[in-house]
This record gives sequence, structure tokens and C-alpha cells, in this order.
Amino acid sequence: MTGNTQSDTLLAEVTRGGRVESRHYGAAVVMDASGKTVFATGDVATPIYPRSTVKALQALPLLTEGAADKFSLPQEALALACASHQGEPEHIAVAADMLGRTGWDYGVLECGTHWPLDAHAARALAATGEQACALHNCCSGKHAGFICLSCATGQDPAHYSRPEHPIMQTMARTLADVTGVPHTDANRGTDGCAIPTWAIPLSALALAYARFATGTGLSADRAQAAERLRAAIASAPFMIAGTDQFDTLVMQDLAPRVLTKMGAEGVMIAILPEKGLGIAVKCRDGGVRAAETAAAALIARFGGEDAPILNHFMRRPLKNWNGLVVGELRASRELAGDRLPDAAA
Repeated sequence: MTGNTQSDTLLAEVTRGGRVESRHYGAAVVMDASGKTVFATGDVATPIYPRSTVKALQALPLLTEGAADKFSLPQEALALACASHQGEPEHIAVAADMLGRTGWDYGVLECGTHWPLDAHAARALAATGEQACALHNCCSGKHAGFICLSCATGQDPAHYSRPEHPIMQTMARTLADVTGVPHTDANRGTDGCAIPTWAIPLSALALAYARFATGTGLSADRAQAAERLRAAIASAPFMIAGTDQFDTLVMQDLAPRVLTKMGAEGVMIAILPEKGLGIAVKCRDGGVRAAETAAAALIARFGGEDAPILNHFMRRPLKNWNGLVVGELRASRELAGDRLPDAAA
């Protein structure tokens, strides 16, 4: 084990004119499926909300309870159930198809509505004169999965996002089993898409994804479900995020050896199936850019990956509006070790 687990550590810093302008602090941890801490720095014990990083774990019941097979969900749909997408046409089509297989439309979704996060998709939608709907919500794939699960198990989907609904009770049990941490009223908050989110230690999040990566510590049906979900994500990385997004860019180059998932407020996970490792990062100020930078450094270091896409995110040039390089965003040496590139790439 490396680093101080009691206080936050430097994850990434921003330079301008050769001077450090900003610093991002937080915590990071690498675990194997036996529960061994391979690397830790910063406070990995204080519970944090994992937010959207747990979507692949929340998708496990979609397979273990037979919903994916009942509705013959394709790989793209399984990937979208694990996604925080940008609301591009491909994402909307898959989410609508998932619902159509159950006989419901987007009116059943309880995730709320926002415009596509992808600027091009948002402009294109506005140009048609149409309004955004719940399908454009970045979590619509996950919620469509909840509807599939509800219909397959004979549950009324009404109010499925409430903690007391059987679907959310299933989510709580699944997450508690996989992370090894109780999911009760005591550590429950409400996520941006209206469902419960439970605060857990960063180390428990990394352990859950080491188990997801290997099947070790999971029941036989969950291990098989995790394997199917890993394959779906690797085959359709665009579904997980979208154009120019970290998750999609990294997995287009490195899946299935590397799988990643961002979450709100600077949380990031990475899965290294061949190494049997789970990685979790929390940027304390909520900065996504720092979480991406830190995750890239840890993937390179512990995954043994030497890839241009990781080098780019570990040491990213920052440009002004005239396109001139004025500084960089770079991972800390604490995380990158000797993997940090010599210059922005």
C-alpha cells in the first residue's frame, strides 16, 4: 500500500506560463477481488456517493432476473443500461427500443428531462422545433433497464424510483452484496436522476469492480451477468458515453482490457479484467477533468498500458481561443509514477 489514506492527495494540476495555476486533490485506490489494497492514496475510507459509476452493478439484476433474455436485449441495450450518455440519436434510438420491447414508452421514465449533453445533438434537436424528453436524459438507458426488470418480474413500474419500490430494493440488496457495505436509509441520498444513491467508502467501490472484473466473490449467476455486461460494454463503447467523451475514447482503443465509467462530482472507476483489478478515484472538488486525468494515470500504471489516448489524458495541452497552447493539465507523480509523459501529447 502506498500513500496516506487519512488525508487527500494531489491528483492533478493545471499550469499556465510555466506556473501551477490550479490543483485538484482527492483520493484513489486500486483493489483486487480478494480485498487486497494494491495502491491507495488519500482518504479512501470516508464514504462518498459513487453516483453513476455503479450503473454496471445496477445492471446485474437485468440479467440475473431474466429480463435481458425475456426481452432479447441486444448488446447495445445492455451497454446503454450501464451508460451516462450524451443524448445523441443512437442513444435515443436504443433507449426507445428497450422500452418498446416492454410495451411502454418514455412517459413511464422517472429520470426527468434535460436537453442532450452533446452540443451538436442539442442544436439538431432544437432545429427541428421538438422539445427534449426523458429519453434525452443521460440516465435513460439505466431507467429503461429498470422498466425491463420491473416488467419481467411482474412489478408495476409506477414509482419505481422510490426507495420502497421492489426494483430499488433489489438495487440496494445487489449493491450491498457486491460492495460489502450496507445500503440502508442511514447512508442513502437521492441521485440526479431521482433514484437512491448510497454513500460507501472509495475502497468498497474499487473492490466491487475488482469482483465485477473477475467474478471472484460473486454468486455464479452474478459472475455470469458481469461477464456478459463486460462484453456488451466492450463491444459498444459509444453507448456508454458518446462523441469525444473519456469513457468512449478510452474504451474504443483499449476495451476489453480496460473498461471505465465516469460519475458525477469527480468520481471515476476503471476495470482491468486481465489484471483482476478495480480502480476508483474521487476528486474532492467534484472536478471531472481531474478524475479523468487520475484514472488515465492509474490505468497506465497498473494496467501496464502504453497508449496514446492515456498519454493524452495524463498530460493534456490547454489551448486558448486562438488555438495556442498556454498550459497543460497533468496527473500527479504520486499517481502516474514513471508513466507520466515528458510533455503534453
